[in-house]
Parts: sequence; C-alpha cells; structure tokens
Amino acid sequence: MRAIDSWKLKAQRLKVEVYALYLAYKDPRTPWYARCFAACVVGYAFSPIDLIPDPIPILGYLDDLVLVPLGILLVRRMIPDAVLAECRERAKDLVERPTNWVAAAVIIAIWILLAAAVTLWLVGYFRGSK
Repeated sequence: MRAIDSWKLKAQRLKVEVYALYLAYKDPRTPWYARCFAACVVGYAFSPIDLIPDPIPILGYLDDLVLVPLGILLVRRMIPDAVLAECRERAKDLVERPTNWVAAAVIIAIWILLAAAVTLWLVGYFRGSK
C-alpha cells in the first residue's frame, strides 16, 4: 500500500470516529462529562477556525494532527463501550452518504455573516472611541 493510501485510510477512520463521537454526544446513555468533552472535540474538528491557522508552515497542521486525535482518544475512554460501538456503526453509514452541499453553503454563509457582523461592530466601536 502506498503512503498516500495509508493516510487516506487513516483520515477516513478519523472522520468516522468524529461522527461517532457526535452521535454519542446525542445519546442519553453517555455521561454528562463525556458529552461536554465530546462537544468540544467535535466542534473543534468540524470548525473551519483552528487554534493555529493552517497557512502557518508545519504548526498550522500540527494542531489538527495532534489535538483532534488526542481529544478523540480521551473522550473515547469516557463513553461506554456499547454506546461507542453502536455509534460507530451509525457513523459509518453517515460518512458514506454523499455530501450535502446546500447544508455546507448554509454553514459557510453563517460564518461569513458572523464575521461581517463582528467586523461592522469593531469598526463602529473604534470610530466611536475617537
């Protein structure tokens, strides 16, 4: 197996794990503390905003390569095995579905509107402070 194929397979597994954590977060059998931590990990994994921006050489991708897998490892220990196994099976079905581009466009539009609102607020704040 080529190295690139190995990385693609690992990325696919990581995606399934993140979706499984999302499903476990919604499951009532998951303890509250695991839900809180799972929400943080899933939110960070799916968010387009990173702790360290990706354009920064090496460090930009390092947070994704270290923080997300580390968070997944920690939260997996908090979720009951039966719940996690069931959520993994459901996650495999979700990952294999085609991408919903309409939902993606809506999420991107929300981020753009939020950024525009913050920018307008900051401009108004700094103009008013003079």
